[in-house]
Amino acid sequence: MKQKAVLIIAIALGAAAFLLTHLYLKAEQEKLYANATKVTVVIAREDMPVGTVLTTSNTATTDFFAAGLGSDVFKAEQRNVVLGKSLEFPVRKGNPLRWHHLGTNLNQLTGLAPTVPSGMRAISIPVSGETAVSGLVRPNDKVDILGTFSFLSETNAAELETVTFTVLQEVTVLATGQETARQELAITSSRRSSSYNMVTIAVFPEEAELLAFAMNVKGSLMLSLRNPNDISTKDDTPPIDFQALQRELPRLNARRKEANRRRRGLER
Repeated sequence: MKQKAVLIIAIALGAAAFLLTHLYLKAEQEKLYANATKVTVVIAREDMPVGTVLTTSNTATTDFFAAGLGSDVFKAEQRNVVLGKSLEFPVRKGNPLRWHHLGTNLNQLTGLAPTVPSGMRAISIPVSGETAVSGLVRPNDKVDILGTFSFLSETNAAELETVTFTVLQEVTVLATGQETARQELAITSSRRSSSYNMVTIAVFPEEAELLAFAMNVKGSLMLSLRNPNDISTKDDTPPIDFQALQRELPRLNARRKEANRRRRGLER
């Protein structure tokens, strides 16, 4: 009985010593890292082999201590840069994504051609502040392109009719003015310029022809900015003229009112 009590006491003292040691080491670690800077970076959410296309579902963001992390990682605000790209090197779950995983490095961040997806073309369209969401469209953003055009009326050849419709949906912006996504990584937010009059986008060759025609007829193009996680598209986007505007406004206003009620949790 006495030996059993001694054994229990020894185990308890050992557990207490282990706990105290753990608490001491944890306190020392917290003191060591008290002033350490953390950086939120993009990581792999799962083990990903070569060829994996990066999406919002297989990537995530988390905090790492900046010391020893290196400068070739993608920070949280640069996540859009990797989306849609495919891996040329495998990445293990939880590891930060680095430039070499995409087959490039920080010394190769020049030129637009390498950023154009295979099978697509880069084409520039003229925009102004009001047609580019007040200059807030940035490289790697996703946009819809709206077109407004005037043409001779079918009922009265002496009159012009104006029509607006969605030309293209979910288009990737490659550059705004002379600033590409790769150049943007080296520019702090305070140095970024919202002044540009051209936006370069990635489109299929047939779409490039369509846009070339649209830019040379009487009309204008406008960008509509999308959430990067929104990949939805509409198959039925009828043209909007003055009659359609009058007809659709009541329905659209009712839909917006209902959506706002749901968003605020006021639906009954």
